Amino acid sequence: MKVLLFNGSAKLEGCTFTALTEIAKVLEEENIEFEIVQLGSQPVRDCIGCKKCSELDNECIFKDDMINELIKKAENADGFVFGTPVYYAHPSGRLLSVMDRLFYAGGDVFRHKPAAAISSARRAGTTASIDVLNKYFTISEMPVVSSTYWNMVHGHTAEDVRKDLEGLQTMRNIGRNMAWLLKCISLGKEHGVGAPETERAFVTNFIR
Repeated sequence: MKVLLFNGSAKLEGCTFTALTEIAKVLEEENIEFEIVQLGSQPVRDCIGCKKCSELDNECIFKDDMINELIKKAENADGFVFGTPVYYAHPSGRLLSVMDRLFYAGGDVFRHKPAAAISSARRAGTTASIDVLNKYFTISEMPVVSSTYWNMVHGHTAEDVRKDLEGLQTMRNIGRNMAWLLKCISLGKEHGVGAPETERAFVTNFIR
């Protein structure tokens, strides 16, 4: 079993990374493989709604950035954590551009796999940011991994985050709940319990 943890901050070892690392520690204790994926600071093209991905097999038509590589990583993963700093009470634009394209072009590789969203901020905007990210999961039939409080840490620097003891505790509980869900899903598969069949017969527009 493997979990991908996406760092949606351009800072490689800042507040968001520190929170993700706390989750990773628990996954390691639970014998769950993990990888922290750094989105970095290079330009990422936004989704343009061309719908060409519907003609391809879990692939975006644009091949000049990391998206198709991330889809391949996601295909071989069993769970996900998406982490973001807060910008104007919202997730980072970088992470949203990545997630738009990942879920449009590679939605099939995420379906029915557990996911959690976490956010970091100096002060506020965390719950709004988490709410935005959770919508990707709920529309993709993904079990949302919960914790014992809102999935956030506070601090202006990584050192500040390390002092947020309740925030770090919340991250560790995400790790434990993620590991528990993955093990339950794996055990279910061993006993013939697979993912439910999805209905897709109806698409209704509001004006018709």
